[in-house]
Amino acid sequence: MYDFAIIGSGVSGGRVAYELTRAGARCVLIEAGKSLSAKTFPNNELDYSSRLFWGGGLELSKDGRLGFLRAKVLGGTSIVNQALLDEFDDFVWEDWRSRTGISFFKGSEFQSQYDAVFSEVSHSEIARKFWNKNTGFFTTAFDKLGCGWKPLVRAQKDCKLEQGSDCIVCLGGCPRDSKQSALVTTIQEATQRGLVIESELEVQEISQSSGVAKVRGLRQGLLVEIDAAKIFLAAGALGNSAILLRSGFRKSLPALGTRFTCHPQYMTYAIFDEPIDAHKGAFQAVKSNDKKFRVSGLKFENVFAPPIGTAMLLPGIGRTHHRLMKKYRYMASMEVAIRDDATGKISVSKNGKILIDKKMTAEDRNKSKEGLEHVKKCFLVAGAKEENIFACHQGFGLHLMGGCPIGSDSAAAVVDPDFRVFGSKNIYIADSSIFPAAPGINPSFSIMALSRMAAMKAVAP
Repeated sequence: MYDFAIIGSGVSGGRVAYELTRAGARCVLIEAGKSLSAKTFPNNELDYSSRLFWGGGLELSKDGRLGFLRAKVLGGTSIVNQALLDEFDDFVWEDWRSRTGISFFKGSEFQSQYDAVFSEVSHSEIARKFWNKNTGFFTTAFDKLGCGWKPLVRAQKDCKLEQGSDCIVCLGGCPRDSKQSALVTTIQEATQRGLVIESELEVQEISQSSGVAKVRGLRQGLLVEIDAAKIFLAAGALGNSAILLRSGFRKSLPALGTRFTCHPQYMTYAIFDEPIDAHKGAFQAVKSNDKKFRVSGLKFENVFAPPIGTAMLLPGIGRTHHRLMKKYRYMASMEVAIRDDATGKISVSKNGKILIDKKMTAEDRNKSKEGLEHVKKCFLVAGAKEENIFACHQGFGLHLMGGCPIGSDSAAAVVDPDFRVFGSKNIYIADSSIFPAAPGINPSFSIMALSRMAAMKAVAP
């Protein structure tokens, strides 16, 4: 029997495995996806969309207005994201403190956690000499409009941009191990300390009795059972909620599946007269850094998408759409993400399928409208013609949060201040599913900090 069974292998599961094995615990890390590496990641967009994500690339809300990207591979979403390291600010901590009654939600309490993780992960900003034209449009427009911006800090190492490496490739797994994903950092080190990895094992349910927690899952249709003294759920907002719901926790946890949020993100494209090649080089290097946007719940980044993703977002059909796609090299893109209301609900069907009820509130819609209008202004001052600017109104959720909110009251929360599921002594959660509200900031770094704190509590005497 293991000391800990960790379900999910992203930034939370990897960090938990790292901290627990360092403390001497015998751990197993369970992942529904495949175990791949820099040498075996798919080398094209079609293959990695179908092989590295749940739902064959995309999961949808009940009304289809939001699409969700959720990785299914050892290393989790850290394999396919841009490894951004952003600390939460006082705005988040004050909001969470008031919502949960948890006193340790303070920047001063978390700084030591951030510092510890930061010291162990290689990170850097994208040097200005490697900025592509798309980044140049972003910063130029923000400067002309009097808006603040700053470089992004990314968990990366020796990206070889000077040799022509393209960051967009890493959306399907970094072929150079330059991206400091959970796979090449925490999981690798925990494995050297004895961590056992069970990949391609999709957990269906968990149970607990007489001090033993049992994990039941399916691998190629066959039942697999794993026993452990304690369980860490690190399968994200959708995964954790579904596992607990299928395991019968809904009756004792009325808040289970509630407060789902996802930072809906909307891209806008602009076509210029000369090649931009936004897909080349370091395609995501800066972000907005302006108090008025922070207060209004808006965040802007310079981003781009591979051809298939772009084709899904651009308007038109047939020849009209084909003419647009032929201008791929001439396109620039910016994205707005909103701090949405945590009104979404996660449930499971009779056959255990995850159902996501996430509707945009009136305030959410107003935020997205304001954000898209600002992006349009940016492209206009950057020299784009109005008829060549295309706002994409299909929203995407990349930061899936909530479903198992943390708090001090079991009637309104799923996880207690010690990161344990209410009513259980041996089931812990510390990933984005415990967020009581959307932070409006990239969550990966803070998930690592929360997971470090939770792991230390779990092994404390």
